[in-house]
Amino acid sequence: MPSSNVVTVLNGICFCSSLLVTSQCKIMKCNSEFLAATSGPHHLGTEETPELCTALRAYAHCTHRTARTCRGDLAYHSAVHGIDDLMAQHNCSKDGPTSQPRLRPLPRGDSQERSDSPEICHYERSFHKHSPPPNYTHCGLFGDPHLRTFSDSFQTCKIQGAWPLIDNNYLNVQVTNTPVLPGSSATATSKLTIIFKSFQECVDQKVYQAEMTEVSELPAAFDDGSKNGGDKHGANSLKITEKVSGQHIEIQAKYIGTTIVVRQVGRYLTFAVRMPEEVVNAVEDRDNQGLYLCLRGCPLDQQIDFQAFRSTTEIRARRKGPSPPPTSQAAFTYETATAKCREKLPVEDVYFQSCVFDLVTTGDVNFTLAAYFAFEDVKMLHSNKDKLHLYERTRALEPGNTAGTAPPLPLLLLLVLVCLSQQPALFL
Repeated sequence: MPSSNVVTVLNGICFCSSLLVTSQCKIMKCNSEFLAATSGPHHLGTEETPELCTALRAYAHCTHRTARTCRGDLAYHSAVHGIDDLMAQHNCSKDGPTSQPRLRPLPRGDSQERSDSPEICHYERSFHKHSPPPNYTHCGLFGDPHLRTFSDSFQTCKIQGAWPLIDNNYLNVQVTNTPVLPGSSATATSKLTIIFKSFQECVDQKVYQAEMTEVSELPAAFDDGSKNGGDKHGANSLKITEKVSGQHIEIQAKYIGTTIVVRQVGRYLTFAVRMPEEVVNAVEDRDNQGLYLCLRGCPLDQQIDFQAFRSTTEIRARRKGPSPPPTSQAAFTYETATAKCREKLPVEDVYFQSCVFDLVTTGDVNFTLAAYFAFEDVKMLHSNKDKLHLYERTRALEPGNTAGTAPPLPLLLLLVLVCLSQQPALFL
């Protein structure tokens, strides 16, 4: 199919979408990205079917990402149907490369360019000079445990046992949370596993694992004892650096533009990551995407209503009056916990509130440092300095877990009929 016909199909879909799309449904964004990939100075003709298939797969993945908010949206379903038809016409496989992340293709065998050149295994350098920089996001987990998602939702969760924090095409992160005290519902992260998947000519698969015991220290190397990405030419695009012996490490994965910070605070671990948005969303198994905590947050039945806890604790504190300083674990009152947390966290944001919550529920003073270091990591990793402090916790599913409200169905059907009458070949 000539490129002009591809653009005609897209224009038909975009025309319908402009009339029909709901406020939360992001199908127009998917349409625009596909149009940009298949038009302009690099038209895709019949002789470039592999490139067209790549663009169609990226288009399909984009529609999958917005599926939750587009349920019942006829423009969305029209786009999905159109993609399927185009892929069938060009014999495109559903499995294969997509256009994200925007890493340069590997050099041909006759090229003199080394595969560890900065452009190939350095995510930021893969962007053209005049293109906008990538959009970075942050996720963090610390304390009892508190989760800040990639969309800056902040939650306090129960999540005992093993849970996936990140699960995409490039790496997996899983945490295991155990009770802080015997019989207590308060938990904290005692084990962390990070798997960096093998990627092109940049890195071999590498596994980083930390598990806290009474005598353990934070490892400063991958499981195989190495500190980089292995034997490939671009191995140094993945590196572990020990910042504080046995307590603080940083992992730079330059080939996917990602920085990970892991700390040991007392007997528990904290985790923080800075990652480009397109790497965050590079997920093949869309059906299980809801389990990806950094993206979707904790399930509702695993979230703790912090505001109710805070109100109850404040009422008790007012009834009892001033309390003496704590002398042992599990002896913090709301008043003494507030005073202790203010020493490290002068701003009464969610990190301060988390510190107070953890001291009252666990009595472990190390949680003060966990909240402090979590905020220090936010200052280093968050791309928007105006969003460092958060003041309200979120006790709801992330945007996308509920479908948006669509316009009345009769109106939608009428508009679709108008679209189809103006684009008779749209799905032929």
